[in-house]
Amino acid sequence: MDSWKEFDQNPITHSAAHHLVAIAELVDEYGYARVSDVARHLEITRGSVSVTLKGLKQRGLVTEDERRHLGLSPEGERIARGVMAKKEVMKRLFIKVLGVEDEQADVDTCKIEHLISDETARQASRLMRFLSSSEVGGEQLLQTYADFEAECSHDPSNCPVCSDRCMEELLAERRRKGEPS
Repeated sequence: MDSWKEFDQNPITHSAAHHLVAIAELVDEYGYARVSDVARHLEITRGSVSVTLKGLKQRGLVTEDERRHLGLSPEGERIARGVMAKKEVMKRLFIKVLGVEDEQADVDTCKIEHLISDETARQASRLMRFLSSSEVGGEQLLQTYADFEAECSHDPSNCPVCSDRCMEELLAERRRKGEPS
C-alpha cells in the first residue's frame, strides 16, 4: 500500500500551518497582524516569517493591505480554522481518553494537527461526544479505562495490538536508547 505517499499530499506544511494559525489568532485577539507580530508569536525571526509568507501570499492564502496588516483569504481562513479545530479535538482526545499529560498532548497534537484528515477529526470528535454521553455510560467507561492496568504478556501471537513484535518492548527499547518519540 502506498499510503505513506499521502504525506506529501497535504495542502500546507507544518510551518505554513503555524503561520496561518498565528495570523488567525492575532487577528482574533488584536484585530490585525503584522510580520513582526507573527514572528513574536511564533518565536522566530521576521526574515523566516517573510519567507514563509511570500509563498502563502503567492498561493492566495494570506493577504496584506496598504498598512502592511496581514489577513487570511477565505481559503487561508478555512485551513487555519480547520487546523485549530483538529488540534483541539485531538488534544482533548489525548488528555481525556488516553490520559496523556497536557504538555505532551500539546506536543503530539502539534505534530499531527495539519496532517490528519477531516474525517479522522470528525470521528475523534464523535468518539468524544459518545464518551461524554450519559446515555451510554461514557464517563464510567472512561473511568474503567483509566483504572485498567493490564499486564503485557509480551507474546505478539496473543495480543490484539501487536503483530510480529511486542509494541511495548519496542517502545521500551527506544526509550532505553534515548531515541526521540
